[in-house]
Amino acid sequence: MKGIFPVERFQNVETPFYYYNADLLRETLNVIRTEAGKYNKFCVHYAIKANANPKILGIIRESGLGVDCVSGWEIEAAIQAGFPASKIVFAGVGKTDKEINLALDHDIFCFNVESVPELEVINQLAAGKNKIARVAFRINPDVGAHTHANITTGLAENKFGISMQDMDKVIDRALEMNHVKFVGLHFHIGSQILDMGDFIALCNRVNELQEKLYARQIIVEHINVGGGLGIDYAHPNRQSIPDFAEYFATYHKHLKLRPQQTLHFELGRSVVGQCGSLITRVIYVKQGTNKQFAIADAGMTDLIRPALYQAYHKIENISSEEPVETYDVVGPICESSDVFGKAIDLNRTHRGDFLAIRSAGAYGEIMASGYNCRPLPKGYTSDELR
Repeated sequence: MKGIFPVERFQNVETPFYYYNADLLRETLNVIRTEAGKYNKFCVHYAIKANANPKILGIIRESGLGVDCVSGWEIEAAIQAGFPASKIVFAGVGKTDKEINLALDHDIFCFNVESVPELEVINQLAAGKNKIARVAFRINPDVGAHTHANITTGLAENKFGISMQDMDKVIDRALEMNHVKFVGLHFHIGSQILDMGDFIALCNRVNELQEKLYARQIIVEHINVGGGLGIDYAHPNRQSIPDFAEYFATYHKHLKLRPQQTLHFELGRSVVGQCGSLITRVIYVKQGTNKQFAIADAGMTDLIRPALYQAYHKIENISSEEPVETYDVVGPICESSDVFGKAIDLNRTHRGDFLAIRSAGAYGEIMASGYNCRPLPKGYTSDELR
């Protein structure tokens, strides 16, 4: 693992910190461009909520992707990173007036609208600026996904989107308004999806709804199917780049687009997940009654996914080549849930060793908190630490 991580360069960097393999990120973006480029009118937006590190955003902007935002602050981060407003989509179930006004001022590409009250507010605020806001309606397709319950978004019981039976009514309401333009439909069924059958089910549902609209002689300009493609947390080296070829081919084969329609994707985790690792140093190795603990200086404040989702991240001792022993890898936070992994096989571990917690490029640094008055972790790219 020393070949992947420049351990000698880590010595003077304060831990914990995030290390991003910029070469892997660029390679991933090249694959996305190549595979999506095989199909006419496939447009990819990066879901900025996965990671908003400015250096990461700069690399993604250079690749030509658009950006999907779920807050006004994310819009500001995208603009500061140089993304053109014409490639910004604004989603989110609770957009405030301030955030909507910000998006209107920048003349973003589209609002993904989640309710009639939101639509009415956008129309009102756009009227005050004498503008016309482009809107797509997020339809809840009632399609389940084989993923963690906390990251499913497409079921009827979830808070997101407009119910299918209300679709016609909402479209009719938009067509009556003078300051919104109905341009598309938006869908998103969840995150960390590895079963292409889930995306096929979404395609089938979108096809049904499109036929319903076609019977009314309505053909929308844009279909947005969200993101959701997962990564291989167990084997980050074996599959460092997700299977984008199969992902885009699935939509090409199963989604019935009209010739004039553009298909939009909002990929987050699959873009940045594998390029990032949380680097932490071992403070103590503690022998318990029945197990030994590797106590690290990183905690759930730096990477909350294991505590929040019971998520698995591969952990490696990148300082040691000694025989393997078994440890519970834990952090210093005053919470019993501050555990990165139990019964983890690591090369024999000593105080001061560097551990790499892999596949942390998505929902890692961005979700860090200051609990216990801890400072937020910094992020460095391989370009900086070569």
